[in-house]
Amino acid sequence: MPIEDFADFLASEVPRGKIAELGIGFQFKVALTLKDLGYDVLAVDWNPQAVEKAEELGISAVRDDLFSPNLELYRSTKALYSIRPTPEIVKPILELSKRLGVPVYILPLSGDSMPRAMRLVNFRGLAIYVYNPAGK
Repeated sequence: MPIEDFADFLASEVPRGKIAELGIGFQFKVALTLKDLGYDVLAVDWNPQAVEKAEELGISAVRDDLFSPNLELYRSTKALYSIRPTPEIVKPILELSKRLGVPVYILPLSGDSMPRAMRLVNFRGLAIYVYNPAGK
C-alpha cells in the first residue's frame, strides 16, 4: 500500500481542478502524483523551506497558518487533503473545510484518532478519513 494509492483514491473522489494539500512538509509524492493526473495542486505549509522545496519541484505552494487561514488562497478549491497531520491541526483543517464547503480527506499516522464527524474508508489497505460538510 504505497502512499501514492492515496492519490488514486483522491482522483476517484474529487473532480479534476484545484486541490490543496494542507501541511505538506517535505513529503511530495502524493502532490506530484496528483499533478501528473491533471490536478492543480496547491501545497500549503507554515514552514517557508517546505514551501520553497515544493515550488522547486513544480508544485504551486503557499505559506499559510491553518489556525487563521487566508481563505482567498483556497478560492475554487474542490477538496482539501492532509497526510499524517499533527493532531493539533486536525480541528483547524475541519474548520477550514466547513468554511469553504468542500470535503477533506485525511490519511492519519497509524494510532492517531480522528474526530467522530469523519467517516473511515479503507482503500487498498489505507485508512482514510473523510469529512464532507455538505453531508454527502
